[in-house]
Amino acid sequence: MVKVQKMAKSKIITVQGSKIKLTSIGTEEYINLTDIARGFEGGGEAGEYIKNWLRTGNTVQFLGVWEKVHNPDFNLVEYHQIRSELVDNRFIMSVKMWIERTNSVGLRATAGRYGGTYAHNEIAIQFAAWLSPEFHVYMVKEFKRLKLEEAKEQQDSLEWNVKRMLSKVNYRIQSDAIQRNLIPANIKSNVKGAYYASEADLLNVALFGMTAKEWKNITQGDTKKGNLRDNASPEQLLVMANLETHNAEFIKDGLSQEERLQKLNEIAIYQMQLLVNIDLKIT
Repeated sequence: MVKVQKMAKSKIITVQGSKIKLTSIGTEEYINLTDIARGFEGGGEAGEYIKNWLRTGNTVQFLGVWEKVHNPDFNLVEYHQIRSELVDNRFIMSVKMWIERTNSVGLRATAGRYGGTYAHNEIAIQFAAWLSPEFHVYMVKEFKRLKLEEAKEQQDSLEWNVKRMLSKVNYRIQSDAIQRNLIPANIKSNVKGAYYASEADLLNVALFGMTAKEWKNITQGDTKKGNLRDNASPEQLLVMANLETHNAEFIKDGLSQEERLQKLNEIAIYQMQLLVNIDLKIT
């Protein structure tokens, strides 16, 4: 079932020189039919192509079947009335009329910057096939490429978030070790933060070779958001999580900060080299 929701910001694909906007409505992808039709304006206006497409019996039947499958509120009575009107040579159908009469969710007419006639991607692909078999093939290819890129971005984002969460969990382990073994009893609460910050920068130096403040000074004016760890790679976050666990154990063993820095740096170098080599073998 497709639910009508607010349209998200548009994306662009280019098919045979035509720039075509796509937008997400909920979890569904809609494609701008007006943009598709503009590439064929040699034979008429974009809107006329869409109207002519809507006048064909095959289109009406396809839209009706699509709506019955995806739209529980589809007006079947009006749909059958429209089908009976197809035999009349004076039959005219517009997107606005189709939506109002059938309560369609597969077609959308919008105004504004990203305005035009939008259709669910399955319907838009059928429209492209009606216009041109060649254009249809290239459009399907470009749409698939976009979906593959988005899937990869989502996978990378999920991997990054999981490793960031792992790093935060292990940070709790390290914080507990600091609380129990490094912070003197009865110390003022406003001083405790210095111990945690010092240990955080110990790990930053061991892995990144710089403190958080040094990174901020280097990247001042840069477009990067967040802090040093927010801009770390998935591999670096995984190593950081491991370093926090090791550091917690070293603290419990009573090692000095200098001793711990040396050991943690050796671990960081080894693990990063290992992860890089694994990636190279996979690719």
